[in-house]
Amino acid sequence: MAVKSGRKMKPAPAPAPANFLKNPKIAFASALIFMDAILVALIIAFVPYTKIDWDAYMSQVTGFLEGERDYSNLKGDTGPLVYPAGFLYVYSAIQYVTGGEVYPAQILFGMLYIINLAIILFIYVKTDALPWWALVLLCLSKRVHSIFVLRLFNDCFAMTLLHAALALLLYHKWHLGLILFSGAVSIKMNVLLYAPSLLLLLLKAMDITGVILALAGAALVQILLGLPFLLSYPIAYISGAFNLGRVFIHFWSVNFKFVPEPVFVSKQFAISLLLAHLGLLAAFAHFKWCKHEGGLLNFLHSRVGLIYRSSALTRSSSSVSKILKEQHILTIMFTGNFIGILCARSLHYQFYSWYFYSLPYLLWRTSFPTLLRLVVFVGVEFCWNVYPSNIYSSAVLLCLHLVILWGLWSAPSEYPYAEHELSTTRKER
Repeated sequence: MAVKSGRKMKPAPAPAPANFLKNPKIAFASALIFMDAILVALIIAFVPYTKIDWDAYMSQVTGFLEGERDYSNLKGDTGPLVYPAGFLYVYSAIQYVTGGEVYPAQILFGMLYIINLAIILFIYVKTDALPWWALVLLCLSKRVHSIFVLRLFNDCFAMTLLHAALALLLYHKWHLGLILFSGAVSIKMNVLLYAPSLLLLLLKAMDITGVILALAGAALVQILLGLPFLLSYPIAYISGAFNLGRVFIHFWSVNFKFVPEPVFVSKQFAISLLLAHLGLLAAFAHFKWCKHEGGLLNFLHSRVGLIYRSSALTRSSSSVSKILKEQHILTIMFTGNFIGILCARSLHYQFYSWYFYSLPYLLWRTSFPTLLRLVVFVGVEFCWNVYPSNIYSSAVLLCLHLVILWGLWSAPSEYPYAEHELSTTRKER
């Protein structure tokens, strides 16, 4: 007779996709998508459309389709074209599909809203940063629904591409993620607020050669998209599409309305905000994001040192691949963007889409009690729905932003890496 072993065989671990599909949050997220799709359909059907930039977009696209390649001549009723070439391709396609009509465009943007929401919910479920019930916060913004289906802003396409890039980064698809990131930049430049965080993550995740290749791929996207304009009127294209010196109108500012207009439009105020932006990024990078590497300077020194190491022993020792944790990737990306939002001289109403979807994640990265997280979330949403903004709503918004920043600063820093030996990685392949 065979002797039964007293040792029980452990079941083989399920593959990662199978574990993901078994997550009970997925059913709840799917229900949220379905209910929000119904809400979007009702908004399109019963809430009047507000015309803001649509006619200007169509005028600019029409000039492009008629053969105009001088960016300074592509204008609409809101002024000259100030977005990179990707914007023209996207809205040319929209004009072709919709015939330039608003109602079919609203349906298209409603579909885009649901796609974007699905990507965001996927990111939140994968990182497992929120309790299941808190996912509903991602569907509760009146302003964001308006931005997508009642305003038809290009921010919607830029942020959807950006969120898709983030999803790829969570799977460590850095090169493909950079291509999508560059595509998002080509629609609207606000995506560059993520660039410092992304560069730091690239340096953490890859060697210098990999970083250079990834950045070259992103640059190639910009060159190819802008090629018709770069070959004809390069100066007009670069100065128009990548103008970093624009001064926005004080009346439309949601965040610094309490600042007197002469100060608001002054160069000194702009420089002060830029210095604050760079200083906060450096502080978070040194004391938070690179804490476990000994600080930012020590981390950069170690990365530069890799360039000069070429011995076989060094190559062997570097065969242990350091894989970044998903929450570390998302925390750095969302926090870096949020710092840029905090230090932006002017936030218009559509700019809320730049960081709304990161708010629940950022609030749950703090050590705040749940009640305070909800109060801050509701407070931010309230400030963005005050129209027109006033000195009180903008001052409250700034205070709430500072509360979030303090919560992120005071939260403990987690170890960023999940280390796996190269041999293990090969076995998994």
